[in-house]
Amino acid sequence: MAEGTIKRVTDKGFGFIDTGGAKDLFFHSSALEGVRFDDLREGQRVSFEEGRGPKGPCAENVKVL
Repeated sequence: MAEGTIKRVTDKGFGFIDTGGAKDLFFHSSALEGVRFDDLREGQRVSFEEGRGPKGPCAENVKVL
């Protein structure tokens, strides 16, 4: 699993992970495991698997480290 940092969370149920690469990775609240979306904070370290959504790359199986 890859690791990154929560860069931004929105009030619409999605956010972005800083992967250390050129682009941030989108994630939806339905991709979270073991944590509620409301408990996420910017700067938290997470692990994830990179997947493919209808609009491009996205994070799946997102877990707080």
